[in-house]
Amino acid sequence: MPTATLHIPVLLKETLDAMTILPGGRYIDCTLGAGGHAEAILQRSAPGGQLLGIDADPTAIALAQESLSSFGNSALLVNGNFAELSQICSRHDFKPVNGILFDLGLSSMQLSQNGSGFSFQHDAPLDMRFDPNQTISAADIVNQYSEAELARILFEFGEETHSRQIARLIVRSRPLYSTAQLASLIESVVPKHSRIHPATKTFQALRIAVNEELQHLESALGQALELLGHGGKLVVISYHSLEDRIVKNFMRRESARCLCPPGLPQCVCQHQPRLKLLSKQVVVPSLAEEKANPRSRSAKLRVAERIISSQEWPEAARLFHVSAGRKSVTARKSSKKRTCFNTVLNLN
Repeated sequence: MPTATLHIPVLLKETLDAMTILPGGRYIDCTLGAGGHAEAILQRSAPGGQLLGIDADPTAIALAQESLSSFGNSALLVNGNFAELSQICSRHDFKPVNGILFDLGLSSMQLSQNGSGFSFQHDAPLDMRFDPNQTISAADIVNQYSEAELARILFEFGEETHSRQIARLIVRSRPLYSTAQLASLIESVVPKHSRIHPATKTFQALRIAVNEELQHLESALGQALELLGHGGKLVVISYHSLEDRIVKNFMRRESARCLCPPGLPQCVCQHQPRLKLLSKQVVVPSLAEEKANPRSRSAKLRVAERIISSQEWPEAARLFHVSAGRKSVTARKSSKKRTCFNTVLNLN
């Protein structure tokens, strides 16, 4: 069993308040990690609450299984990618739901894993895969991609202004296989003028490219919308501008009454809003939280509420009755004395 480092859930109170946790509700934590948010959701949704926790990292699943063991079969843990959110929920009859949480970015646990290659604080192989079964690693990108493609990745996914110089030096210095090699190389090109390490943006860009994080986020947000019941909450915590921009644009688009280009005399798109923005301002950590948990300082929380359009009501009503019937059967079964356990499923 892996050993957990100290895990402090970011914006915990704000997340619980935004999700409006209800006793007996059904919730999804799409980025389970060590289970900090999941544990709080299960506590507040008792009695009768259910949680589906998803994580691409099998180590996270193992840690969460241990930390959530007291909740028995109220916690269903799935080793998979949230890009498969709809498929996972359909496979396990977990819909509709009252709330869905995405806590994006790296956890303290992942940064402390010496063999993962996520951090330049430890010398490790250039891996950076959330799921060890993925085929492409950071070493593959660094050592096989063209200089132009490397520069594009660093600029688009890391917003690195020195992307061309770094890419040129990487190509000239190949092969590179360790985080220390790459970080040292970047330090020779990027001046130390800001509070962040010169290699921070490059490592972010490579990690995003390896795990296809932005593409998966866009896909998962759309799937989440289909899984939420009326009044269900979509809560997303992002840690850099690329993620936050995707979330902000998605929520704005799905809460708009019209998506027609400006200048048309009347609306022709017939778009109906499926989300209601609950706050125009992002929620950020307090100064006290930033001091207690410095990794929270870049966090931004956005929340929106699912609204069911008139066109969606027939299907929504059908899913509600199916879910209500299933919960009734589950409640009767739960009244019998039995051994409770966490269910862990591997989709790889």
